[in-house]
Amino acid sequence: MAPEVAAPRPRPAPSSRAAACHNGQSFDRFLTELKQRAVTEGVSQRAIAAASPYLTYDQGIVNRDRGQRVFGQLFTEFAGRMAASYRMQNGQQHIRMHAAAFTRAEKEYGVPPAVIAAFWGLESDFGANMGNLPVLPSLVSLAYDCRRSERFQNETIAALKVIDRGDLAPEEMIGSWAGELGQTQFLPTHYATYAVDYDGDGRRNLLRSPADVIGSTANYIATGLKWRRGEPWLEEIRVPSSFPWEQADLTVKAPRSKWGSLGVTYPDGRPLPNDALEASVLLPMGRNGPAFLAYANFAAYTEWNNSLIYSTTAGYLATRIAGAPPMRKASGPVAQLPFNEIKELQQLLVRAGFDVGKVDGVLGQQSRIAIKTMQLRLGLPADSWPTAELLARMRGAPRAQAGPAATATR
Repeated sequence: MAPEVAAPRPRPAPSSRAAACHNGQSFDRFLTELKQRAVTEGVSQRAIAAASPYLTYDQGIVNRDRGQRVFGQLFTEFAGRMAASYRMQNGQQHIRMHAAAFTRAEKEYGVPPAVIAAFWGLESDFGANMGNLPVLPSLVSLAYDCRRSERFQNETIAALKVIDRGDLAPEEMIGSWAGELGQTQFLPTHYATYAVDYDGDGRRNLLRSPADVIGSTANYIATGLKWRRGEPWLEEIRVPSSFPWEQADLTVKAPRSKWGSLGVTYPDGRPLPNDALEASVLLPMGRNGPAFLAYANFAAYTEWNNSLIYSTTAGYLATRIAGAPPMRKASGPVAQLPFNEIKELQQLLVRAGFDVGKVDGVLGQQSRIAIKTMQLRLGLPADSWPTAELLARMRGAPRAQAGPAATATR
C-alpha cells in the first residue's frame, strides 16, 4: 500500500503570461473547464472529486519545464555510466527473477526480455528511483502553461482515467516532475492505453507490480512503438576509414550486403551477413567514435526518447543484457567542442541559412543534419560531428560561402 501523502498546499497564483493561451482565463476557470472536458470523455465525478485536492498550480514545475536541458554529454560518457556492468548484471538478474512474466511477454508481444529490462533499468533502476513528487499538480500546471498546453490537458485527463478505473488512487500518483509514473516512467496517456494487469489482481499497478511493469512495457513497445518480432535493434560494427561518411545517417537505409561491400564488418573483423536485412550506420560521436548498425527496431528507441544519446544507450544496454560484449575502446579520445563553441557553431549555421531548432549548445538532430550538409559543402568528412576544423572554417566563411539557404527538417 502506498504511504500516506498529504494533498499539496495551495501555491502562488500563476503569472499573467500563463493565461495568454487560454483567452485570459484564470487557472480556476481553466481547471473547471478541464474537469468538464474530462466528464465528457467518460471520467466519473467520483474520480474528479478524489483528484481535486491535488489539481493545484505549481509555478516551480513550469519553471523547471522551461529551463530543462536535454542530453549534452558524449555518448561514451553517458553510456559508460548508464549502461555500466552492474546495470547489465541487474537486468539479467531481474530476467531470471521474473522469468515467467518475461517469457509470457515475449510470447505475446514479441519483445525480447533484454529490451524490456534495459528500459526498466534506465528509467528507474528497477523501481528504486521513480521520482518523489505528486504528479497531478505537475500535469495540471503544465496543462495551464502555454508551451505544451494541449498535450498536458490530455495527460491530465488520462491520469483521471487511471484513477477512475481503480489502478491508482490520487495519493499513490507519485513520480517525476514531468508527470511520468511507474517503474518504466509512463506518461498517463501511455498508462491508460498500454498498461495491462499481468499479475491478475484486477489492477494495473506500474509502481509496485513487477509483472504488470513487464507486461505493460512489452505492450507499449510492441503496440505503441511498432516493434518487429524476431528482428534485431542495434549491433556494434567497425567502419573503414574509406567509408563514405555521408551515408552514416539514420535516414539512409540499405541492406547489410551493401554495408558489407563498403567494408563494414563486425568489431572482431567477421563479415556482415550477405543478406537484404536493412539497417542504417549510426555514428553517435562521428567517424572516430563507436559505430553501430541501427535496424528498423531502433526506431522504437528514438520514439521512446528522441535524444540520440539516450536511445543509443538504451539499445546498447539491451544488447549487453542479451549477451553482447562491451563496446570496443576507441583508438584515441574523440574531441567534443565545449558548450559555448557548439552554440557558436549553431549561430553560424543559422547565419548560413539552416534551421537548427533552438540555439542552445546541445547537439540535436536538426543541428546534426545542418553540420553534415555544411561538411559536404566544405569538403570535410560528412559524419555530422562538430569539429574545431568545421568551426574554424565557418568562422572565416563569408555569408555567401554556404550557398543557398538550406533548411534542416525535423
